[in-house]
This record gives sequence, structure tokens and C-alpha cells, in this order.
Amino acid sequence: MLVSMKEILVKAQSGAYGVAAPNVINEDTARVCIEAAVEMKAPIILDFAFQFHPDIVSLGKIICMLAQAAPVPVAVNLDHGAAFEHAIWAIRAGFTSIMVDRSSAPYEDNVRDTAELVKIAHAVGVSVEAELGHVGDGENYAQDREQGLTDSAKAREYADRTGIDCLAVAIGTAHGAYSGEPHLDFERLKAIRREVDIPLVLHGGSGSGNDNLVRAIQCGITKINIATDLFVAGVAAGAEEGPPYMIYHRIREGYKQRLKGYMELFGQSGRAE
Repeated sequence: MLVSMKEILVKAQSGAYGVAAPNVINEDTARVCIEAAVEMKAPIILDFAFQFHPDIVSLGKIICMLAQAAPVPVAVNLDHGAAFEHAIWAIRAGFTSIMVDRSSAPYEDNVRDTAELVKIAHAVGVSVEAELGHVGDGENYAQDREQGLTDSAKAREYADRTGIDCLAVAIGTAHGAYSGEPHLDFERLKAIRREVDIPLVLHGGSGSGNDNLVRAIQCGITKINIATDLFVAGVAAGAEEGPPYMIYHRIREGYKQRLKGYMELFGQSGRAE
């Protein structure tokens, strides 16, 4: 069933568990993620980024149809929506959530642009995620980690002024593969949690370590974005011995099993109603 991301995350926050948000890049990855959710009897959020596939409207409609037919709650979210037009296209395609990513912009610009899209999205029942601070890339982890950490003192003001439904925070994770040892600032996360009562989002879940991710959920994280680890598992499975014509099936299975492992770790398995 196709539902809003807010609905999934509010329930997860109340139940103190996390929800995986894998990046889907085409119809096939969306199908694999939904299969995993059905097998685990779990809600799931499909993160769809414009950078992976520019046809948000056509492919987005297909993904939303797949979600609607699923027997578990599925939200379809525009990940890292950097342009106003991308958000509108996603809403037009039937997405139930959009991320407004103005994390690299000056604070006041971030607030202004996010609030504008919140007003539009909420008018048609679409939930909104936005980012305060900035999660950088793993390959530049040593240089980027300290620069974009979320200011906990601004978290409440930001949430109040924008009206967002969930807040993505920067506490030391990074997108992609880490070039060093990940170090998560749990005290900062706890301080943010004290300031805001909406669900919190962790970008850069891949490679962050199972113990760190479990602790992050315990400290207030509800949505965990996962991409690199799933694709790495798929590539590894595809390289295993077997008939060449079965390579796609091996890739699918490797991706799916890794995702199911994260769903179990986050405590979302068996939570579908």
C-alpha cells in the first residue's frame, strides 16, 4: 500500500525502531526492495534520486503503482531534491514524500526555500524531509566530517520555521564508502533529539557500522538511508560462479539479502500492519 513517509516514520518513532530507506535507481531495484519488505513483513521507504534516473514522472508512476499493489506500507520519497522543478515533478508522479535539499545553501535561504515547498507539498498531502547541516562524501571524510555537523541549537527553530515532517541531521556519517573510520557524534544527536520532536533521518548509513546504527536508532534516528552497501552486495553476488544468464538473479538476491539484514537490524521486520 502506498502511504506517506510521515505515516511510516511517526509509527516508527513511537515504536522506537528504524526504517531502511534504500536508494532505488530503476524499476528492478524498486521491485527487489518491495519484495524484501513483503518477506520481512516490514514497512519500507523507497528513496528515488533525480541523479540516478532523470525521468521522475514516468518511472515514478511505475514505482508508485508497484507500491500501491504491495501488501505492506511503502512510501516513495524524492531523495536530495536539489531543484524546485524536481520536487514538483515528483509530486506530479505520485510520490508521497519529497526531500528538499538546501543543505549547502546559507541558513536563511535553506529556511525560505524549504518552507515554500512544504506549503506546496502539504497542500496535496505529501510529506517533506529537509536537511540541517550537510552530510559530505566518504572519500573526503577526513576533511568534510567537521564542517557540516548539525547545530543542535538551531534545530528547533529550523523545524518550526519550515514546518517539515522529518529532519535529516549531520552527526558524522558520510555518503558512499568511507576513506577513514566513521565517528558518529551521539551527544550531538541526543541534543538534537531534545530540541525537536519530529522523526530524525540519518544519511550515509552504508559502512557506518551495525553497532553505530543501532545506537543511532536508540538515540532518536528513525529513517536510515542505505545505498552503497546494497549495491556492493549485489555486485559481489553477481561475480559468484554460476550460469552467465543467471547473473541478474544473483545480483538481485545479493542486494535483497543485504537489505533484509538491515531491516532486521533496525527492528522494522514484522512491523507492517
